[in-house]
Amino acid sequence: MNEIASKWQLRSEFLRWAVICVPLILLLGFTSGQLVVAGDDNGWYRMLDLPALRPPNWAFPVVWTILYVAMGFSLAIILSARGARGRGIAIALFVVQLVMNLVWSPLFFGAHQVSLALILIVALFFTALATTFAFGRIRPLAAWLLVPYLAWLVVASALNWQIDRRNPDAETLVPPAHSTQIAL
Repeated sequence: MNEIASKWQLRSEFLRWAVICVPLILLLGFTSGQLVVAGDDNGWYRMLDLPALRPPNWAFPVVWTILYVAMGFSLAIILSARGARGRGIAIALFVVQLVMNLVWSPLFFGAHQVSLALILIVALFFTALATTFAFGRIRPLAAWLLVPYLAWLVVASALNWQIDRRNPDAETLVPPAHSTQIAL
């Protein structure tokens, strides 16, 4: 039985996937960000020689929320494109880049591995680029939804590179310990 799905059926398929993908990706991104203290709340990060040209701290959660929502919708579009050629590879690429994305914050802010985080974010960019092209072959809108993510990865990579260059000893920096002892 070969039937063509109606527009309503296609939209409802997309909506079902979007209701799953968008909150899931937001939750994963939020969880990754909460595993370690990031930004100016992180004593180690405050000790670094940071570039003057960088987005304000409030911009990071706002931008990442928007990007994770767009990524969720993009993935939902691809998941609802059943039978599309290259869909499995596109989904696998998306999962790989998402895992790389989620590992970056704990690696940079938690493990203080600035150089390794730089290698990871560059690899992440190229994996996200491959994902974008794979998505574009299936549904162009899904690819366009990933373009702001690619742009932000360029900004994040440049920041990571500058921090790495300006702080060759970043991995060995230790924030001062806080004492609870009372001096009499």
